Amino acid sequence: MPKVHATGTGGGGRRGRGSRVSTSLSEINVVPLVDVMLVLLIIFMVTAPLMQQGLQVNLPQSRRSTPVQAQPLYVTIPSGFSRNQRLQFGSEEVGIEAIGERVKQALLTRDDKSVFLRMEAAATAQDLFTVSDRLKEAGVEKIGLMSQPPTR
Repeated sequence: MPKVHATGTGGGGRRGRGSRVSTSLSEINVVPLVDVMLVLLIIFMVTAPLMQQGLQVNLPQSRRSTPVQAQPLYVTIPSGFSRNQRLQFGSEEVGIEAIGERVKQALLTRDDKSVFLRMEAAATAQDLFTVSDRLKEAGVEKIGLMSQPPTR
């Protein structure tokens, strides 16, 4: 709101003589800004742990290191596994009794003794545990379970 300041001289000039009108300096109200920032901070604190999927690491370099040439091994449990006891090892179909020997042969030349296990949604938990037991007996140290993110 403008304020009227009286000057010391009375008189009737046009410019600056007589009463003078000035405005006070506007001040920025920071309370709403702080409120919004605190709400955003809380939102990020709640959602950040849910969004963590992995850690990006910048690995050191070495001139004498050898690159990893290993291809991942995939074992797939189809939905009909309970009926016919057949799995898919890589791209070929294998019976449950032969999967141990096939995995042993594939892991002989590898340092990384891990296998990725995929299963159809219709397969049961018992199928999963049966296959993972056979893989552990064959010398697999790590079994990675693969999944697909939900579609929207």
